[in-house]
Amino acid sequence: MPIHSGGMPHHSHSFYMPVKISSLTGLSHFLTDNIPAANSIIMIVWEGIGQLEIDGELHSVKPGSILTFGVSSDLKLETELQLHGIWIEYTTMANRRHKDYFLTVSSSLVPASTQLSALSGELYSAWIEPDDRKPFKVQQLFTQFIAELYQELATKKERSGSWLEIVFEYIEAHYNEDITREQMATLAGVSPEHFSRTFRKIMGQTFSAYITLLRIRKAQQRILTSSPNLTTLAHEVGYEEGTYLSRKFKQLVGISPTAYQHMNKKIVALNYNHTAILRVLEIMPQLGVYSDWQRSLEQVPPSKQLIMSEGSSSLLFDSVASAEPDVIISYSIPENKLLTPVAPVIELPFMQMSWREQFGLIADVVNRRERAEKWLGHYDGLCHAANKKLNHSIGSERGTAIVWELSSRAAYCFSSSYGRGCQILYGDLGFKPPSIIMENGIMDSGYLVSSIEEIGNYPADYIIITSIPSSSEGRNRLTRLLHSRTWKQLDAVRNNRVYILNQADMFYGFDPLSSQAQLQELLRVMTS
Repeated sequence: MPIHSGGMPHHSHSFYMPVKISSLTGLSHFLTDNIPAANSIIMIVWEGIGQLEIDGELHSVKPGSILTFGVSSDLKLETELQLHGIWIEYTTMANRRHKDYFLTVSSSLVPASTQLSALSGELYSAWIEPDDRKPFKVQQLFTQFIAELYQELATKKERSGSWLEIVFEYIEAHYNEDITREQMATLAGVSPEHFSRTFRKIMGQTFSAYITLLRIRKAQQRILTSSPNLTTLAHEVGYEEGTYLSRKFKQLVGISPTAYQHMNKKIVALNYNHTAILRVLEIMPQLGVYSDWQRSLEQVPPSKQLIMSEGSSSLLFDSVASAEPDVIISYSIPENKLLTPVAPVIELPFMQMSWREQFGLIADVVNRRERAEKWLGHYDGLCHAANKKLNHSIGSERGTAIVWELSSRAAYCFSSSYGRGCQILYGDLGFKPPSIIMENGIMDSGYLVSSIEEIGNYPADYIIITSIPSSSEGRNRLTRLLHSRTWKQLDAVRNNRVYILNQADMFYGFDPLSSQAQLQELLRVMTS
């Protein structure tokens, strides 16, 4: 053991100390001329979208991104949507043999967990508002933060080294071909025996059984969303004959493909919107995700409510499996693959289908198309009546409208593909989005991010605020906005066309039930 001059043993430890913590807000690029060469960087993005170039290598950053890297002579950050988050410069004290851990995974991009995001917010607040009564708070929070980040990076490194990811990607793309255990073992770089043992340990079944399961799940998805010919369907999923597919289908599902298509199905819905669609179709899902607003409309037994918790895939699997569903409905997310052994997952692409299209597809899945058409006819009647009332109240030339949702740190406006009442304003009531948000690419991203104080820079004839911040910090920022000269000079403000609704939960929905409520609320405030 090394001994220093005082005769005491000297241990080799690394110590990390924050040197500077800055906000990303309002910055369009970074230059590293003024960063000491001994310092390293951790960048946390809460909101916004951008591209970070490090030594010529481009990294995309988005909400929830954390990027770690060393000082570079060529470091630039270009924002597409204004970034909100923090930039941490830190220095490392370590023995020469011990390198900065975060730089051994240099330029590493990871998604931030809820814990990391919360810690970064606390750390920034402690840095900019020192508390003399808690002189070590910054050190304490920074230590907690890097310890949590270490675990996230270690987990990412472990997962990235797994050959199973490569295998599953290949299977997903080639499940309808003749693929063998030996081919997959070669792809994974392991022996066939090791491949079989590991695959069965992870999946709970053999490789060949999983291929059969995946083919039948794909067949179920097609049966639920269309009416394919059995022979054609067999070819699509990897079988030569319809009779063989039918036999395999019955072995796994328990009934024939035709019987499955027409049966009353037990459904699990993995988000608010699809749960609401099922309720409009007069179907109570075995399990559904309900918002507080939805629960205010009806009493839902706790046994029917699915609680979605971040980072608890095993809990989700167990909850869904215990419901024994015939169908699972969800948006397209990677976690859906984990549910393949339970039931077929009908995946709806996010932002690519209107709520009407999602309504129709789910109605077909559950054999309620007639009910859906009747409901849409009723809704169209409400829209017709609403437009007549608006014509009388404000005229047939609607003008522009913008919807804002305010959090403690930022403000968001949306396109009709993101909902929040915009599908009503722009799609059903004839308002137009302001040209400035169109020029800033809202149709591509679905939303734009601004600081609360700067939303006055996005003028519109009508301004709707669906939620206000709950924190004192956010409310203070809103107060500064409302007292600013820019805000007071807006036409919408001077003409009393600003509507603060503060009903975020109801406006969050992008479904028939929420859309009807949003239509009625928008009509009420705009004609009162």
